[in-house]
Amino acid sequence: MIRPRHILRALLLTASLAALSACGFVGFPGVYKIDVEQGNLVTQEMIEQLQPGMSRRQVRFIMGSPLVEDTFQPDRWDYPYVIRNGADIIREAQVRIFFEGDSLVNITGDYLPDWANPNAAGDEAEESQDPADAGNNAEQASAENS
Repeated sequence: MIRPRHILRALLLTASLAALSACGFVGFPGVYKIDVEQGNLVTQEMIEQLQPGMSRRQVRFIMGSPLVEDTFQPDRWDYPYVIRNGADIIREAQVRIFFEGDSLVNITGDYLPDWANPNAAGDEAEESQDPADAGNNAEQASAENS
């Protein structure tokens, strides 16, 4: 015969396990979750200091050591960055720097310098193609020639 004391222990143990497992699933209300930063913090000011032709040593001085130096792609450095609060991602960024030999040749990702930004070159070209400016430039050129 099963004793009532054993049944009570089994029920108490089951209830305790259920309560503890629910705490991990739901989470404790009002518990402060810290912001967790992972990767390399990269700013636009750091990226603007980079110039084509810089050596790896100069780039490392400005940007810091890359988080990922791929063995299979030695001419590419990756600088990922993510800041989280619990499971929520607050900010995420990725910058890739490409070299040919020891010289910086290209940058891709979320932060770009003016020389690597394809949109910046397009904006300057559009500004110089303004029809009103083209007419004024033509008048100035003909006045200088006469």
